[in-house]
Amino acid sequence: MAWLRPTDPFDVDQLAHPVAGIASRLVQHDSGWHAHGRGQLLFAFSGSIRIMLPGMISMLPPIRVAWIPSGVPHRIRIRSEVDYRSIYLDQNHIPAPFAAPAIVTMTPLLREVFERISFQSLDTDWSKGAARNLLAVCMDELAAARHEPMLLPVPSDPRLAGLNLEALPPELEALSEEIGASTRTISRIFRRETRMGYQSWRQSWRLLRAVDLLASGLSVTPIASELGFASDSAFIVFFRQMTGETPKRYLHRGRQTSA
Repeated sequence: MAWLRPTDPFDVDQLAHPVAGIASRLVQHDSGWHAHGRGQLLFAFSGSIRIMLPGMISMLPPIRVAWIPSGVPHRIRIRSEVDYRSIYLDQNHIPAPFAAPAIVTMTPLLREVFERISFQSLDTDWSKGAARNLLAVCMDELAAARHEPMLLPVPSDPRLAGLNLEALPPELEALSEEIGASTRTISRIFRRETRMGYQSWRQSWRLLRAVDLLASGLSVTPIASELGFASDSAFIVFFRQMTGETPKRYLHRGRQTSA
């Protein structure tokens, strides 16, 4: 549909055709909690997007694609500036690429197809010709894309209602003192509601935030400091343990994959 300004009126559920693509630039945006009658594929062409889902959070850097099924409440938050692309699919006519919310790798071909679909006219007939072929390639690439462990479950127990997901979560002992629950109780809550121990959950949060900051263009030193590491090398060791790669190689590989 070409470029969509943030002030342009747009209701995807009122459109006649089963596929709709948009492209826009947003600065310090908060969508609030909402849901669509269509499934949504979301991609940050540049910048990073925070996605909140019921019981889950995620970061979406420019090397990943998110799928949000129809009817699933979600909230999109952008701290700086992001060029984003969205493709909305009417799941009554287009099969969902995944049964549940998912984060997958952006492949080179998928990136090109995503861009093409995002700028197609809203009155495009997707049932024939080049448009049908374009959509088919998009769905095939999504089916083959690698799933990424970038959806972090969040506990719903009221004793943890004050847990700040915007900042580095405290160590277990500090959290215990903060909320007045024993370390054993907190550990039990996290295992029950996230299937992870608290320390594993905290490390996963650190990884999400690290990828977010790397995608935003920060270097290792300020990231290591924000995430509570004693040194750059300690952060690099952590990142390699979590992903199998150094931060620089991880982001470089992702950009090569999506370039």
